[in-house]
Amino acid sequence: MNKSLLTINNLSVTFKLDERTLPALDGVSFTLDKKETLGIVGESGSGKSVTALSIMRLLQEPPAEITSGEIWFNDENLIDKNETEMGDIRGNKISMIYQEPMSALNPVFTIGYQIAEVFMEHQNKTKKEALELSIDMLRKVQIPNPQTAINKYPHELSGGMRQRVMIAMALACNPEILIADEPTTALDVTVEAQILKLIRDIKEELDSSIIFISHDLGVIREIADKVIVMYCGRIVEQADSDSLFDDAKHPYTKGLIGAIPHLQKKGEKLKEIPGNVPAPDEITKGCRFKTRCEFVFDRCLCEEPDLIKVDNNLVRCWLYEKQRGDDNV
Repeated sequence: MNKSLLTINNLSVTFKLDERTLPALDGVSFTLDKKETLGIVGESGSGKSVTALSIMRLLQEPPAEITSGEIWFNDENLIDKNETEMGDIRGNKISMIYQEPMSALNPVFTIGYQIAEVFMEHQNKTKKEALELSIDMLRKVQIPNPQTAINKYPHELSGGMRQRVMIAMALACNPEILIADEPTTALDVTVEAQILKLIRDIKEELDSSIIFISHDLGVIREIADKVIVMYCGRIVEQADSDSLFDDAKHPYTKGLIGAIPHLQKKGEKLKEIPGNVPAPDEITKGCRFKTRCEFVFDRCLCEEPDLIKVDNNLVRCWLYEKQRGDDNV
């Protein structure tokens, strides 16, 4: 029996486009415990959203293909589930808040109809019962005048209110796991703070576990208990939040933390990581961060390091090769 609520073992995903096979995830492994918030961070193209969609089994197959790995949820391997079985899990036991609520919400249906649909689908509620529960959910996510809001269409709400609606839909069935895929993107800082507080409060109320995906390390530090840093489909560092932000090991993690905006002195420039994330078909042998790393040396060019434990962190970097041996994971 797995002690963790969710266990990902050696998950690899590829996409087949024309005659090319492009790697999206490569040997990703991690756990999510009950009542824990796991942050997943990295630049665009790192594999964050593919990881989330793989857990939900929402990748279109083909072109996507899970080539290896296991996704254990409550001691059941989701890889073995058919679409009907996954339909009973999605929304009911594992829910997702999507990145852009204006795209995720259907513009031709009212807010009330879209939330009520969750109750009718997963809890066999009548339309009347589902609408009453929808009003309660809107009240729970602090939308003013929920009796009026259920009759509005997505375009009639602000970005922050639409995001609250998405949270209401995701939490309608009290899921055990909530996956939030950059839920504060495009929101101003005031609304962002309100949404983060709302997610934390609801997590405590429902005893849910959260996977919070973001490119914003400031947000991750505020909300996550444990953090995974991804680069080119690989986990390059993993640690509890305090260990990662106070004593990051991987050059990529250090670069991301160093690039967090702060009040600059006059004439001081924002720090940046040089170069760009390579496209999947541009990944070559050796460390995947080698083209952007200031510490690169010969071994980095020809051999990819494994994850090893360094102090409280797991890190994938040849700078710590002297600590290899019995500490390999």
